[in-house]
Amino acid sequence: MQKHLILAIFLFCAGNQLAAQPLTAITYNIRYATENDGADAWSQRRDFLAAQLRFHKPDVFGVQEGLKSQLDYLVEQLPNYTYVGVGRDDGREGGEYSALFYRTDRFRALESGTFWLSETPEKPSKAWDAALPRICTWALLEDTASGQKLRVFNTHFDHIGQVARQNSAALILKKMAEMNTEDVPAVFMGDLNTEPGTAPIEQIAESMRDAHDYSLEPPFGPEGTFNGFEFKEPVTRRIDYIFVSHGLEVLQYAVLSDSRNCHYPSDHLPVLARLREK
Repeated sequence: MQKHLILAIFLFCAGNQLAAQPLTAITYNIRYATENDGADAWSQRRDFLAAQLRFHKPDVFGVQEGLKSQLDYLVEQLPNYTYVGVGRDDGREGGEYSALFYRTDRFRALESGTFWLSETPEKPSKAWDAALPRICTWALLEDTASGQKLRVFNTHFDHIGQVARQNSAALILKKMAEMNTEDVPAVFMGDLNTEPGTAPIEQIAESMRDAHDYSLEPPFGPEGTFNGFEFKEPVTRRIDYIFVSHGLEVLQYAVLSDSRNCHYPSDHLPVLARLREK
């Protein structure tokens, strides 16, 4: 009887430790592959970008502007990861992805999908004043050790359309509410192409928490996230975000300014957040 009681206590404590295990999330606009970038072309920086991700070991990360060839390269270089997502042009492999990568040694994807940021989200489309088709890719992940679930949404808002950005924020929040009837902890990340204090960011902040503002430790790294490959200029424009639901606390927040030979691995700096379920 006593042995059974001790075992039960041990399993209960172990389960709580697993449930509280921190999770590292990264959002990263990796800049689409073009040789027109010269010394900053994908072929010149891809090995460093992959090494950066290997070093920081995110449990989940979302990329923006990734073409299929770039995603294939990351899968090759990061063997413990796989991704979900489709190209925005045709819903298959055409055009840029907002792909979600996750560690296969920690998670399995129970559900996943992509919707378009438009009035017809179920099919390839663009709407409002957007210059390009825009998408949001999502996944419901389950921690294979603890059984804990996590919903993750990754997106890339339009760089031109102000109306499109505001409507995109509203659409994603609506979709999140429709999907998340069980109140699973959620992460919303991406390149939102707009700075703090603007209407889309304020709208998201009404129901979610900006990891930058809610980190238990002071934010680390530059304030901005868009560097434009200008290595010698300050990085001040913050347009990449990680938002979390109220069920998650932010242990740390950082903008990673890693570089090699005075070159960044992308024209955006990745944003990292270490999270834990409350």
